[in-house]
Amino acid sequence: MADRNFPPALWHTPTMKALGLHHVSINVCNVGEAVAFYRDVLGLQVREDRPAFSFGGAWLDVGPQQVHLIDKPVPDYLGQHFAIGVGDLEATVAELRARGVDVSDPVPVGAARQAFLRDPSGNSVELQEIAAPVH
Repeated sequence: MADRNFPPALWHTPTMKALGLHHVSINVCNVGEAVAFYRDVLGLQVREDRPAFSFGGAWLDVGPQQVHLIDKPVPDYLGQHFAIGVGDLEATVAELRARGVDVSDPVPVGAARQAFLRDPSGNSVELQEIAAPVH
């Protein structure tokens, strides 16, 4: 894997230990509309501790991770997305469809199943159900 910005010696640092994913940031066309979708439709919780940056946005909790909404132009879709884990993908898809959300049919991927939807700004969101481990 070649990276023109970092020489091979800098690809890994022995002292950095990734502990997990803290947040993802996505650009949205309308912060209020995006907050309503992520909060009221997908069930994320709005955080009140977002600093007063020089641009609009919002922070939301999804489990122990966060989604940061940024009031900036949405880039063209090139496959980028983030995934939200759900316990029952079939029930989630059915509920979202009943609320008028266009969601793809669930499909298997590895030991999981996934479905996709788009937020009001056109960002792709994956819903993923992890298979229970077989003992």
